[in-house]
Amino acid sequence: MPTPAPDQPSLGQARGTLLACILASSLSFVEGSVLNVALPAIRESFGAGASEVQWVVNAYLLPLSALLLLGGALGDQFGRKRLLLAGTSLFVAASLLCALAPGFAWLVAGRVLQGLGAALLLPNSLALLNHAFEGERRGRAIGIWAASGAAAAAVAPLIGGWLIDHVGWPSIFYINLPIGLGAILLAWRFAAESRNEGAGRTDYGGALLATFGLFGLTWGLTLWSSNLRFTSLSIGAIAGGIAGLLAFLWVERRRGEQAMMPLDLFGDRAFVGLSALTFLLYGAFGAAMLLLPYVLIEAKSFSPLDAGLAMLPLAILIAVASPIMGRLASRIGGRLPLSIGPMVVAAGLLLATRVGSGPDYWTEVFPAVVVMALGMAVAVAPLTTSVLASVDERHSGTASGLNSAVARTGGLIATALLGAVLAAKGSALIGSFHSALWAAAAVSVLAGLAAWFTVPGIKKAARAEPERPSPLSCSASAGR
Repeated sequence: MPTPAPDQPSLGQARGTLLACILASSLSFVEGSVLNVALPAIRESFGAGASEVQWVVNAYLLPLSALLLLGGALGDQFGRKRLLLAGTSLFVAASLLCALAPGFAWLVAGRVLQGLGAALLLPNSLALLNHAFEGERRGRAIGIWAASGAAAAAVAPLIGGWLIDHVGWPSIFYINLPIGLGAILLAWRFAAESRNEGAGRTDYGGALLATFGLFGLTWGLTLWSSNLRFTSLSIGAIAGGIAGLLAFLWVERRRGEQAMMPLDLFGDRAFVGLSALTFLLYGAFGAAMLLLPYVLIEAKSFSPLDAGLAMLPLAILIAVASPIMGRLASRIGGRLPLSIGPMVVAAGLLLATRVGSGPDYWTEVFPAVVVMALGMAVAVAPLTTSVLASVDERHSGTASGLNSAVARTGGLIATALLGAVLAAKGSALIGSFHSALWAAAAVSVLAGLAAWFTVPGIKKAARAEPERPSPLSCSASAGR
């Protein structure tokens, strides 16, 4: 057996690191998918309004979207193991706060802290895997990491639904405690510390402005969406958010290559189109993933467990079909699947408008879930491949992380626009749900058009590395 290089972990350490990273990242994947079936119970428990329900979701997505790239940069500078341990510890503590929350404000505060923890642990779990494995073993480890996240997201709504039915909604946060503690112990024992010795000064200013801008925009849109009417407060919040985002772009331009989001990446037409595709497609898909379980529980009298079962085919089909599409895209290029996939998702969204107040799952819900899943499966792997192909090798990590942040931001903005739907009851909820689906389908079509007009064909896509997926990007499809 060959002796490992001095700075390379042994096989046993590498395997322990892989398990630690799987457990740590599963915290985010599980929390994202299980919460959707818990929202009605949380709303009833606190007597919350529509805008408050939106913040249960967005309080998590906001810091995750804004600080994901910063989390990776902090790991480069201060040590990836250290940041993984810090992020996982914060997530565990925040989960306990959510479970014990004496009031709604405490729950939202816990969700914010969970988002901060996820922004630290997600990019550094992947970075630790890159350090622990080499060559083909690295690709296999990343594949196991991504598949485990998808599997966790698929199973979580079933477990969460059962817990909500039999124990209560706080139990969905308690299940994070043993998972997180296991990740901490394994990472502390097996993971080797790594950092980028040449890392420059961290872009704290950019991170602060991105957070402020997204918060203002999200808050303003949430205020507007509650009653579909602009007020001086909502207009001021939106204007402040836009100003913050413009200031963020100005700071990033001044920092150049040291920026959290290097603007030079957007000099490539394909990368701009892929970013637009990601924002639009994951926004439309994220809205559907939030609303469909909510409507099944509120309007169709599904139990949380039944709602989790209803969504199960989606995660399974995406996990099974995505690798097949990844291999196909390596031969035919990304343009065709990235154009067709969002159109198929749009068809699934329109099929979901057949969901009424009756209890029929197999004729109303199941076809829509299957078609949406197939559309996402067609797009996920080619999107990752095309993103990597659109930038040079030295920017591949940044581009992959940025694509994941854009996906989360799409879900964040979509959730902020759903207040009127979440506020509706009975038949009005079904009507608002259908209107939201039509809007989401139109957005998904725009995503497909963005790919068709900007993504190159097979010649440029062939530069990519289809065997090297970006789990941070792919995982967004498994649930929020």
